[in-house]
Amino acid sequence: MNEVVGGHDLLMVTLDTLRYDVAQQLAAEGRIPNLARHLPGGAWERRHAPGSFTYASHQAMFAGFLPTPATPGPHPRLFAAAFAGSESTAEGTFVYDTPDLVSGLAAVGYHTVCVGGVGFFNKRGPLGSVLPGFFQESHWEPEFGVPSPTSFEAQVARAEEVVAALPRERRLFLFVNVSALHQPNWFHLPGATREAGDTRETHAAALEYVDRHVGRLFDAARSRRPCFAVVCSDHGTAYGEDGHTGHRIGHDVVWTVPYAHFFLDEAR
Repeated sequence: MNEVVGGHDLLMVTLDTLRYDVAQQLAAEGRIPNLARHLPGGAWERRHAPGSFTYASHQAMFAGFLPTPATPGPHPRLFAAAFAGSESTAEGTFVYDTPDLVSGLAAVGYHTVCVGGVGFFNKRGPLGSVLPGFFQESHWEPEFGVPSPTSFEAQVARAEEVVAALPRERRLFLFVNVSALHQPNWFHLPGATREAGDTRETHAAALEYVDRHVGRLFDAARSRRPCFAVVCSDHGTAYGEDGHTGHRIGHDVVWTVPYAHFFLDEAR
């Protein structure tokens, strides 16, 4: 990462609440072609989330603790704050002398931008201001939030505006928290009803919706120079497994998440 940081723009996308099993199934069935073409081997990596709900997980990720590979470690991290005794800081890790990755990238010349999604990014009160407060520039509108059936399209449009307005010579760290997978998501499946509520199938339909528009986000991210992208979930969610519904619980469908990182070549 020491060869990437400084020479590439950076994109981090959290597909909020996306389950690993749903993501992997859709990739295998060819139902998310725009995402799958960038996944190494066409498949998501199985990882463990650093938290069981949005706030906790993003606090950890912004500190450099991305989802951990679901195999015995230690696993070298891409990013890490300078910290004595860290077993996951390796030769290739980008190490920063600030408390968090966002300010660490700002310290080496990146313009940091957040396009929020779920309520923890809405800036409507002190709690909803903490996560966007890491960034030099942050955006949230009701159209980006979980009740909107066109939330991701609106988020992508804002990201495109941000990229177009930034001087070309300035490096960019763009973060997007995608709200579409989070409940309610029933409206993404044709024929589903509010009364029937959310299901694993409507969750899958929401990921297909995101896939239809993610190419625009990737194109914006690579429009100025090559881009290094991290795309992952922050946690999963339960749809009745062992009697559980939702997240902020210690169930495997919550802790197990899809992850990928890859390069986006500069647009020509």
